Amino acid sequence: MPSPSSLRALQRRACAVRPAPSCRRYASHGHGPHYNEPTGYLFGEKPLPPGQKRKKEAWENIWYIGMYGTMGVAAVLLYYKPDTSVSTWALNEAKARMEARGDKP
Repeated sequence: MPSPSSLRALQRRACAVRPAPSCRRYASHGHGPHYNEPTGYLFGEKPLPPGQKRKKEAWENIWYIGMYGTMGVAAVLLYYKPDTSVSTWALNEAKARMEARGDKP
């Protein structure tokens, strides 16, 4: 199997002879930063001067209510979830059959 570098060289030569749609590159290599440059600050926010409070953005309260509200609802639902285990069903079934036969459990 030919190496990737030899395949690239072969493709360059073929594209130099006659340009085809398959020879176009749509990547933007080398044109500007590829990611957000690190600033050294947590979440990219510069620390405020002493005595100033951070102003919340409009979406933050909605996020807090949605996130923690959903967690609270999930906790309540999991707490009151019905017991659907096989062992509980088998115990109740055994008790019902024993009562039907007249045995005392």
